[in-house]
Amino acid sequence: MSSSYEAKDISAVQQQQLRQQLLAKRAAISAPDRAAEAAAVSEHLLALPELQKTKRIGSYISVKAELPTPQLNQRLISMGHQLSVPVLHPVNTGHLLFLRVHPKTLWVPNKYHIPEPALQVADITPLAHLDILLVPLVGFDHQGNRLGMGGGFYDRTLAAWHRGAYPHLQVIGLALTCQQTPKLPVNPWDIPLNKVITAAKVWDFLR
Repeated sequence: MSSSYEAKDISAVQQQQLRQQLLAKRAAISAPDRAAEAAAVSEHLLALPELQKTKRIGSYISVKAELPTPQLNQRLISMGHQLSVPVLHPVNTGHLLFLRVHPKTLWVPNKYHIPEPALQVADITPLAHLDILLVPLVGFDHQGNRLGMGGGFYDRTLAAWHRGAYPHLQVIGLALTCQQTPKLPVNPWDIPLNKVITAAKVWDFLR
């Protein structure tokens, strides 16, 4: 077995162990505390200078113990921002497609039981058309690295952006305070974030 293979294998084990620890911390937070943190995160986000003009924003539909997004998503729509959310790509396996949300959106559960807009070609929002993308996470570190659920959907979807495509796009993680950790084990294909917002602060990794 080569040393590079061993390094990748060890990194995967470390990531999975840390993922389970962070998921347990996240699950231990009470619903009222999670809602309070979500409200603080929303205020930080909506106060960003770039949110003071109408933007095309990609967000996500929170599930389980993730930082809840329903109220934030509704506020973004009510402020006039165009909101799109991810669906599992019907052709490009392992990638995400973003669909615009509107009053006539029909919602269906995907194979992971996450609500998605029913696929309508007219509602597709190419990643290149988004100004801001809000992403969920399991953990993040002080260098802007992100730990997800392990499926790699966001890493694959954002690979071109990470290589320099769509330089106008900001990718921002939304997190509970307990999800921060000093240093994550990372792989070359892991995509770091521009910012992460917690209840306590806005972490800006571009500064």
